[in-house]
This record gives sequence, C-alpha cells and structure tokens, in this order.
Amino acid sequence: MAPQTLAQTSAQHYETVMLRTLNAFAVDLISIPSAEDLFWYVAQNVVGQLHFVDCVIYEADRDQTELIQVAALGEKNPFGRSIVNPLKIQFGQGITGRVAKLREAIIVDDLLTDSDYIPDTQPARSEICVPMMVGNRVLGVIDSEHPSPAAFGHAEREFLTTVAAMTSAKLELLAEAELSHRRYQELVDSHAQLTREISSRKALEAQLFEARKLEAVGRLSGGFAHDFNNLLTVISGNLDLLHAAGTDASVDAVACLGEARAAADRGAVMIRNMLSFSQRSRLQPNAVDLPALVRGIDMQAHAVEPAVIQCDDGLWPVWIDLHALGAAIETLLLNASEAMQPGAQPSITLKNVHLMVADVHRRNLSIPPGRYVQLGVADTGAGIAPDHLPRIFDPYFTTKTSVMGAGLSLSALMGFVQQSGGAVDVTSELGKGSTFHLYLPARTSHPLTDD
Repeated sequence: MAPQTLAQTSAQHYETVMLRTLNAFAVDLISIPSAEDLFWYVAQNVVGQLHFVDCVIYEADRDQTELIQVAALGEKNPFGRSIVNPLKIQFGQGITGRVAKLREAIIVDDLLTDSDYIPDTQPARSEICVPMMVGNRVLGVIDSEHPSPAAFGHAEREFLTTVAAMTSAKLELLAEAELSHRRYQELVDSHAQLTREISSRKALEAQLFEARKLEAVGRLSGGFAHDFNNLLTVISGNLDLLHAAGTDASVDAVACLGEARAAADRGAVMIRNMLSFSQRSRLQPNAVDLPALVRGIDMQAHAVEPAVIQCDDGLWPVWIDLHALGAAIETLLLNASEAMQPGAQPSITLKNVHLMVADVHRRNLSIPPGRYVQLGVADTGAGIAPDHLPRIFDPYFTTKTSVMGAGLSLSALMGFVQQSGGAVDVTSELGKGSTFHLYLPARTSHPLTDD
C-alpha cells in the first residue's frame, strides 16, 4: 500500500504534531554541541517525527559552489549516522542545486514533469527543498521526496522553512563559538609561547649575569693579586737591599725606604678602592662646597689640562665624603683627558635636578625620585663602543691597549657613589665623546640626622 500523503492526515492533528516538534526542537537546540549532531538531529528527530518518507540534508562548501550530503533519513540512510560515499551536487544542478543557487524553497508536485529531477534508484513523484540561509549566504539545503504526487503543500513548506531558519541560526552560533574558541586557543598558545620565550630569556639573562659576575670576580681577584704582588715585590726588594747592605755606603737607604713607602701607599689606595667597590668604606659625610671642591682640584699635577667648569647658581647642599668625592672627580677627569687629543679640555657641569619617577626609569637609575645635584664630566674623545658601555664599571675591565689605568678606579667610583645614596649615568657616542653624570643626594642636614 502506498504511503499516506501528508495532505491526507488530519489537518488539526498534523498542525499539533508540527508545533510540538518545533517546540521540542527549540528546547533541544540549545544543548546540541556540534554541526554534525545538529544535522542528524534535524533529519531524525525533527523531520523524522512527521510523515516525511525521507530527508537528506546537504551542507554548502565555503566557496558556495557545491552541496555535500551530511545527514539522511529513511532508505537513504541505511548505515545509521554514517554517510558512505556522500552525494555531492553542484550549485545549479538538479532541483537541490537549483534551490541553492536561487536561494528559495521549491515544491514539485510531479517530478515526472520536471526536467531538473535526478532520479534515485527508487524514483519519487514529488519533492520539497528548502535552503538554509544566513544573510545571503547558503549554509545548506533540506530536501525530501515522496513516492506520491502532490505530497507536499503550504504547511510542509512553512514547517521546513522554520526548521531551516532555526538550524541556520544554530549553525551561525556554532561557527561563532568555534571561531571564539579558536581565537581563545590562539591567545592561549601565544601566551604560552610568550611565557616560554620570557622564561627562556630570563634564564639566559640569569646565566649571562652569573657568567659576567664570575668573570668580574675572576678578573678582580686575578688583577688585585697581580697588582698587590707587584707592590709586595717592591717593598720586600727594597727591604732586602737595606738588610744586605748593612753599612755599605753605596746603598741609598733613603731612596730604598722611599720606594718601599710609595709602594705601601699604592697598596693602601688599592685597599680603599676595594672597599669602595664593595661599598664597605668607612665614609665620613660632611657638608661639601662642590664648586670649591671642583675648582680646587689640581689637574696640572697629573700633567693634564684643567677642566672648563659650569655651575648653576643656588646649588643645593650635599653631605658626602670629601676625600672620596675628590678622588672620584680626579678619576673621571683623568679618564676624560686620556680619551681626548693633547691640549683638549674636559668640562665639568654642576646643576640641580629634580628626578621624577619617569626620569629614574628612563635613565635606569637605582635611586628613588627626589632632589639631586648632578655632577657631569664630559670629554670630546672617541667615545665608548655600545657593547663595552655596560661593562666599564666591571673591575679590571679595560679597552686600552696598555694595561696602565686598568684597575678598580671606575668600579670604586660606582661603589662609593652608590654607598652615598647616589647613582652614576653614562652616555657616549662614537666619534663625539662621553659624559659621566654623578647624581648626589641633596640634603639640608647630616644624613644621620635627617628625619
């Protein structure tokens, strides 16, 4: 007996079944997790609840040129939820392809009179085909055939159109959810990659820091031992000469003692520099008249040109160890003079600066914001190479071809300034010279009595 057409069922009962089916679909639609589950649900649990003999659902490809079978009901679905050799239909091919191309539903009452009909193994007589759309984009097609002519009418068209609209809306939500998940996963992956890179960079920086520290300690201990051994050799050698000479008048005892005393004095300077470098010096801060201190430095004793001095009026007072600061300024002036051509003069500037938080960070200074007196020593020499600049305060580091001057002078300067609550900043440009800035805390009273 031929299957009963949809028009032959009770209209009222049929309408009730459609409404119940749509209501159940609307409730279940929320929890359907994927497009594949959605296609099979529509075919089996929505269309399958009515008197449709079969149902085939096609999904459109990204290029909007082809429909691919993704779910089926009835004789066209003999393998449960598996599609073996899914049917593929080009847009415009057959009735289904025509619906995808025209983007509108079609009901064919008699397929024998439709030239676009592509017969199955068991030819049908009527067909209904509805597109699934989002905007002007075709997501797919819901297609059903019936062995009897005129099996589909207005009610079936309205029903499938509503089902197609609900399915399309869910497909769009699933696509958005998938896109959001993919973007979230990309962010997670990017964050993980960035974390790995930062961790790797920090590990490399830590290794570099440790390597530099070990190198600096090794250079410090080696250089200090070498210099101190030389001094001891001078002292012991002169003492041996005095001991062996006895009453030998040819030995100049005064000269021997003088050389021994000079070597002992250089040893004392080395110890002071070592203490300054390690910030363990016994400093004696006092109110210092910086302009007078700078002008009183006798650079001619070192056979170098005196500096050009510029000083702001109303310079803030500083409390600092006078002798240590004088030695630090002499070190900078000697280095500046050595960097320039003979006869060129280094320059000294003294001015008040009020460092803000941004200034401290921009200059990479390890001091709190506040009032400082900036003491600058500049030269017009060859400048310091960028790769050497971070290392100039390392003990016994030098770029000079001669070992003369290679020691703890800059290292001791840095240690003394930091122990005094200040900081050192260096700027240099190849071919134009270098400038050393000492930031000395401005104080109105002795540091130990400051509130």
